[in-house]
Amino acid sequence: MSRRSAGFVGAWAEMQRQHQRQVEAEARRRREEARQVRARQRLATQEHRQFRQAEARRRTEELDAQVATLQGLLTAGCQAPVFRASSLMRAEEIPPFDPGQFAWPVLMPDPSQYQAQGGWTTNGRAQAQAAARARFERAWHAAQTAEAQRQQHLAALQRDYEQRTDAQRAEVRRHNDGVVEVTEGMRRGDSDSVVEYFSAALYSSNVWPEGFPRQVAAAFDSAARQLVLDWELPGYEVVPEAKSVRYVTAQDEDRETARPVTQRRGLYREVLAQSLLLVLHQLFAADEYGILDSVALNGFVDMDPLEFEALVADLFRAMGMQAVTTQRSNDGGVDVDALDPTPIRGGKIVVQVKRYRSTVPPTAVRDLYGTVQDVGANKGVLVTTAGFGPGSHTFVRGKPLELISGGELVDLLHRHGLRGRLGDGGRSTSAQPSPSSPAGAPDDYNVLGMTWSGRVALDVCALVCQGNRVLSDDHFVFFNNPRTPDGSVHAVPAAAPDKAALHVSFDALPEAADRFVLVAAVDPEVNPQADLSGFTDACIRLLDPAMTELGRLKVSDGRSGETALVLGSFRRRPNGDWDFVLGGKGYTGGLEQLVQEYGIEVE
Repeated sequence: MSRRSAGFVGAWAEMQRQHQRQVEAEARRRREEARQVRARQRLATQEHRQFRQAEARRRTEELDAQVATLQGLLTAGCQAPVFRASSLMRAEEIPPFDPGQFAWPVLMPDPSQYQAQGGWTTNGRAQAQAAARARFERAWHAAQTAEAQRQQHLAALQRDYEQRTDAQRAEVRRHNDGVVEVTEGMRRGDSDSVVEYFSAALYSSNVWPEGFPRQVAAAFDSAARQLVLDWELPGYEVVPEAKSVRYVTAQDEDRETARPVTQRRGLYREVLAQSLLLVLHQLFAADEYGILDSVALNGFVDMDPLEFEALVADLFRAMGMQAVTTQRSNDGGVDVDALDPTPIRGGKIVVQVKRYRSTVPPTAVRDLYGTVQDVGANKGVLVTTAGFGPGSHTFVRGKPLELISGGELVDLLHRHGLRGRLGDGGRSTSAQPSPSSPAGAPDDYNVLGMTWSGRVALDVCALVCQGNRVLSDDHFVFFNNPRTPDGSVHAVPAAAPDKAALHVSFDALPEAADRFVLVAAVDPEVNPQADLSGFTDACIRLLDPAMTELGRLKVSDGRSGETALVLGSFRRRPNGDWDFVLGGKGYTGGLEQLVQEYGIEVE
């Protein structure tokens, strides 16, 4: 081989070795990158698993903490600060006036900064000095204008500040005056003040865990010194269904371990018992004026609409039918689908479930009839916790519709081995003829029947009020004015066992009305020497238009020397419902003195 060829081969071989080294280097680089990617993936996977495991532990710890809070509810509540009316007082904390940039005056120009520039001759120097003076005067006038504007803005800000702070002080004083008024009423034993004070004690408490309801309705029997309280208790869901959470690596998912049913039920019963005891503790601890001798506490749980529908479906199945609840969306106005397998009279039944506190309006019954026709059902059933008016009963006559009131529902549940109650008024009583309604009176109404022991003759009257002021003289219903202008309230003849009765359509009361007050007074013509000492065992019976008793409201007994008495008042809540607040305030000056307090001028 010649030198020339050998050099060529060597160069070629060197090129091949360099290329090979580059290939190997690239392969090593790729292997290193792959190794780093795998390392990062392993690290990311490990971090992901660690994060998911830590998250599962955190959720388990939250469940344990939630259960510990429920178990220690009474202990923590008893250790909390006691409510005092003074805690409701607000301080007049007014921030100082801060005008910001307008607090600083505008800087006036400095004459020394406006010296003549140039001018080596007499005329030139004079012109330069004149120009300097002109610049200074322009700057001075501009600064004076800016300062005047600043002072105007400052004065406006000062006026706005004073107006806002005056309004804040007035609001704080109004609030504090209200607290003082309630406190003074407490010392006197005024029923409204007592109810407001103890309701505030429960509402303002910070011992209840998040998610616990605080719905309360209260009344005070000043004669018995007893507070009657309805307090909403938490539902079953307050006890967590899950006991723990663990992370399953293989499936990359969290799995919950269910809490044993017996443990969950036991803890829920414990929560209910602690809640009632804690309410009693808070009430008596807050009684700094020694007003209460006793508390009648009624705890209730607001049933979820889905649970109510499920209960109705259970009832239909217990009656031998096939029944399922429908989906919440696109149900076409049907809550429960039922099928009666009985030949001839059976078939498809659509059921609507209505949770009402007052009488179901006739429009709901008409809507049910439309649904029956739309879906081609054999029958429609409307189930409610309340009752139905005569308009509804008239409409269903001759139609494939059936109405089940609250009392009838309870009877059916008990008859078929299911549990259910609506309170004292849950069961229906024997139907009695409904007192006739005057023309123009609303179809949807309740009857308030008054019964009492003793032979004293009384006039039972009503006032439609906004606060403690009657809307007008025409909204005072008594023997000389038997009805309000709109017919929402009118007196009717009483049917035994009642001694007096009123028709009231709560939904038709004027929008401005937030109180419906019932009072009783001795009839001076029949019993001129009588007082209310013989007025005992009194109660208001709440009836539907079919005279089915929905509930009884106890009222205070009369006292010697008093000839008029506030029995109680129905008060409109923000959601439109009406709650009854027990009265008890008596008057020695009879009905005349009583109505004067509500703004009626007596000639």
